[in-house]
Amino acid sequence: MSRSRDLRKRRGFSQVKMQMLTGIDQSDYSKIETGKRSMSFEQCKRIALALDTSMDYLAGLTDDPAPYPRAR
Repeated sequence: MSRSRDLRKRRGFSQVKMQMLTGIDQSDYSKIETGKRSMSFEQCKRIALALDTSMDYLAGLTDDPAPYPRAR
């Protein structure tokens, strides 16, 4: 999951900050970033929202990190 790590670093967020933003334990988040653990749909959604990107980008389905328009 290097895409989430790269975006996190570009945004200047630590893994602890990501824990605060997503509610995902820092050690679990670290395992997701290193590929030692897969993320659930809900975790992917939370990470995408915190990093202002799309779930498709995190999953490698698109190379465009821009988020989709949000539903109102």
